Amino acid sequence: MPFETIKQSLAPDMSIVDRIIRTRLHSDVALVNQMSEYIINNGGKRLRPALVVLSANALGYSGKYHHDLAAVVEFIHTATLLHDDVVDESDLRRGQATASALFGNAASVLVGDFLYSRAFQMMVEVNDMRVMQTLADATNTIAEGEVLQLLSCHDANVDAASYLRVIYCKTAKLFEAAMRLGAILSQVDNATEEAVAKYGVHLGTAFQLVDDILDYSGDEHETGKNLGDDLSEGKPTLPLIYAMQHGDIEQAAVVKQAIEKGNIEGFAEVLQVIKETGALEFTRRQAQKESDAACAALSMLPDTNYKHSLLQLADFAATRQF
Repeated sequence: MPFETIKQSLAPDMSIVDRIIRTRLHSDVALVNQMSEYIINNGGKRLRPALVVLSANALGYSGKYHHDLAAVVEFIHTATLLHDDVVDESDLRRGQATASALFGNAASVLVGDFLYSRAFQMMVEVNDMRVMQTLADATNTIAEGEVLQLLSCHDANVDAASYLRVIYCKTAKLFEAAMRLGAILSQVDNATEEAVAKYGVHLGTAFQLVDDILDYSGDEHETGKNLGDDLSEGKPTLPLIYAMQHGDIEQAAVVKQAIEKGNIEGFAEVLQVIKETGALEFTRRQAQKESDAACAALSMLPDTNYKHSLLQLADFAATRQF
């Protein structure tokens, strides 16, 4: 599998990143250490920190700060997940109990805040204003995305453009920032920096679109989450938006009611409408378009193993089943 191959090729770098993560998560507060250890052992794909490493290596960076910034990006991402699970009242992530289910909502929010503040402590140590600006802007945009998504929940009138704006803010922005950090460290020209940042946006969008597909078609054991979670939270994702727009009056009404009520009991009926309208196939095609655009953005990069890994990652983002 390409993703496993990429992970193996990055193993030496990611081992350093993981060591930094463990070291910098340490706190004199026992609960912070306990929750941090749980989060580390329950860690996911480490995709975002891998992007920092890949971007820096693909652009010829020879320093050490890419490892530190990879850890920073992972801290920011993990903080958003801790807060997300509280807001969404989720009890399962990556096949394990969420931190909020295990330790409580208050602890999850506060440890999320600890991760944010630790991330900012670490980024200051790099002593580069553009690094700080990139990560501060990304963190702020993610927060705006969370609010936008909250406002869109149970709103069946959300259109595709509004949905894609939420995706950009919540997901693609941090992918963009991760790639941009590698470019800043490598001190490349503006055109190259914007190209790799564009790759990050398209990759993140493809990744989230497939996440939304898997909420209606994935294997729960592989995805580590319950099918229909998005529907139970009333999230109008692209498969639902497309189904409402291209179904008949009765089909549109089924989906509309499910979004407005967060009706997981009607999941089977909604799933049938999604299948009949081809909503998942449409969303998968959109994800593939984003993947193709991500690959095209890298055309100016030199042909290296790191560039090849980034191209493989774009393909994985659009075709993955977990």
